Amino acid sequence: MSVAELSSYREAASTLTPSAVSQFLAAHDWELETRQEQIREIWRLTSSSGALEGRIMVPLATAYTDFQQRFQETLESLGYIHNWDAQELHEHIIGTHADLFFVRLDQTMTDGTIPFHQAEKTIQALYKMMRAAATTAASPSHPHRGRLPSGVSDFLDEDVRLGHTKSGSFVFTIVTRLGESLLPAEVEGDVEPADAPQRFPRRVMETLARGLETTERLSRQWDERVIDAPGSQGVSASLIESLEDIAAPHLRSVDLSFEWAAAAPRPDVGLATIVLDRDVMAELPRVRERLVRQEEPPRQETLVGLVKTLSRDEASTDDEETASVVLTADVHGKLRRVHMTLSGEDHNWAVIAYQRKLPFTVTGMLGFERRAWHLTGDLVVDSSFLRHATRGQPGPENSS
Repeated sequence: MSVAELSSYREAASTLTPSAVSQFLAAHDWELETRQEQIREIWRLTSSSGALEGRIMVPLATAYTDFQQRFQETLESLGYIHNWDAQELHEHIIGTHADLFFVRLDQTMTDGTIPFHQAEKTIQALYKMMRAAATTAASPSHPHRGRLPSGVSDFLDEDVRLGHTKSGSFVFTIVTRLGESLLPAEVEGDVEPADAPQRFPRRVMETLARGLETTERLSRQWDERVIDAPGSQGVSASLIESLEDIAAPHLRSVDLSFEWAAAAPRPDVGLATIVLDRDVMAELPRVRERLVRQEEPPRQETLVGLVKTLSRDEASTDDEETASVVLTADVHGKLRRVHMTLSGEDHNWAVIAYQRKLPFTVTGMLGFERRAWHLTGDLVVDSSFLRHATRGQPGPENSS
C-alpha cells in the first residue's frame, strides 16, 4: 500500500466513527458474530453459498492509546475486501446514513484545479441551491423571499455539510445527514399528514433531485403546466439562479448526481445523473425568467440603493437629459441590479447620487423581463435625503 493510500485511510479514520462503520456493515450483508461492550465487535461476510469472504474487528475502545491505529487497519481491511480505495470506502460508510450529492464541473483544465474565485462562487451557489430546495421542501408555495419556513435554518446549520472533493475534473460533495429531525406537521400553511414521519433532510434531497430533473427538462422543452405549481416539481427561480451562478463560459457541462443513504428507502426520482450541457446552461436564464414572472409578478416597490451605472440616451429628442440607470438595491433580502430610465431633474439627482456615492430612492413598478429587473411606470424619485446631504452645494440644476 502506497504512502498516499495510507494517508487517505488515516484521514478516513480521523473523520469516521466505529458506530458509522457498524451501521454500514449491518446494511451491507455483514453479520455480527460477537460484541464486547465498549471493547470490540467481530463481523463476518459470507457469500450466497455460505463461503467466508471476510472477517474484521471493529474497535470500540476509543480511549485506548492504539485505537486510531487499530481503527485505520479495520478500514484498510474493508477497502481490500470490497476493492475500494479510502475515498470510495469513506463515501459508502457515510452514505449508509447520509445522502450524498455530487456536483462535477466538467471543464478544459486537465490538472483537476479551479481558480479560487470560481470555487468561492460555486460554494456560494451550492448554499443557495440547498436553501432553495429546503424552502420548497418545507413549503412548496413559498415565494422564496422574506422569512424562511420553519426548519430550513436548522437544516442549513446542522444537517448539510460540504464533504471531500472527488477526482475527475473538479467535484464538490454535499453531505446531508439523515438525523431524527422531522418535517413539522404544519409549515407555512401547507399541512403535512401526521402519519408521514419522513425525515426533513431526505425530503430536501428528494426535492432537489426532482427540481434538477425538472430544470433540465424545461431547458430542453418548455412545459407550461409546470408554471401552475412549480414547487410540486421541486423547481423554483432561486434553484435555477443557483445553477446560473455555477455555470461558466468555459464549462463543458455541470454533472449532478446522487448517492442515496443505504439505511433509508431510495426516493422515487428518475435520473441517476442530471447533465446540464452547454445547450441547457444557455437556456437557464429563459426558464428562470418565466418562473420569476410567476413567483414575483410586477408590483410597486420603493427601492433604496446605489447608482452603479449611468448611460446617457443620445437618441432622445427631448430637451431634458435622459439616461438609462442601473441601481443596486436590496429587494426582499436579495441584492438586485434594477434597470430604469430617468429624465429631467430625476436624472440630475441620479447623477449627483452616482458621483457622490449617496443612496438613491425611487418608486415604481418592479418586474422581471428580458432577463433583468426593471423599474417602470410613473417613477417617483425621493430627493429629500440627497437635498439634505448636498445642502449648500450645487444642486441638480447645475449637474450634467
